Amino acid sequence: MSFSADTFTYLADLENNNSKDWFEANRDRYEAHWRMPALAFIDQVAQGMAALTPSLKAEARLNGSLRRINRDVRFSKDKTPYSPRLHLIFWTGAHPNRSPGFHIVLHSKSVGQGAGVFGWDKDTLNRYRVRIFDPDDRQKLLAAIKRAEASGATLGEPDLTRVPKGFEDTAETNVLIRHKSIVARTRGAETPPDTLIGAGAVDWALETARSHSPLLLWLQDI
Repeated sequence: MSFSADTFTYLADLENNNSKDWFEANRDRYEAHWRMPALAFIDQVAQGMAALTPSLKAEARLNGSLRRINRDVRFSKDKTPYSPRLHLIFWTGAHPNRSPGFHIVLHSKSVGQGAGVFGWDKDTLNRYRVRIFDPDDRQKLLAAIKRAEASGATLGEPDLTRVPKGFEDTAETNVLIRHKSIVARTRGAETPPDTLIGAGAVDWALETARSHSPLLLWLQDI
């Protein structure tokens, strides 16, 4: 069992009927076209992900490599209870949400991907900023970002409008130093759903993950 057109149809229907009543009435579709195919796919790519450099963990469980469909709405203006996406993550460190990772996200009409890490603490952020001023280290990061761009993933705009206090403003570092995290992901360059349907799905996932390996290696060493 793996992903099929039914998975993307289910995501489209959930997007248009995002309520507990609809979800419960269609729980069999959630099991057949969302949860079970996702767990099977994680199992299928696990060995290949582990063989990459750096090795990526693939755990076929909810809150492992499969993000839950339930949304945390406590601090969100959007109170819809379910995510109309299917989010997979394969990570390098101790925790899927706090380690550099490679992501695959199924939308109703496309498949997105990317890699990076959010939410650095103060010490990690300072170590990143110091590394940016080492010319060789900076060039390795820029080369890794360029490699990710070849798969369609790009960095977003910097988090800060100004260079943080205590750091020199140079032409070489101005953009990178204003980032508080590094995430390269598809932004309007997602691939069609059939990318993950059929025999080529596993190969696509592993090859795309490999294109992000230099970025994950760089981030892993912070």
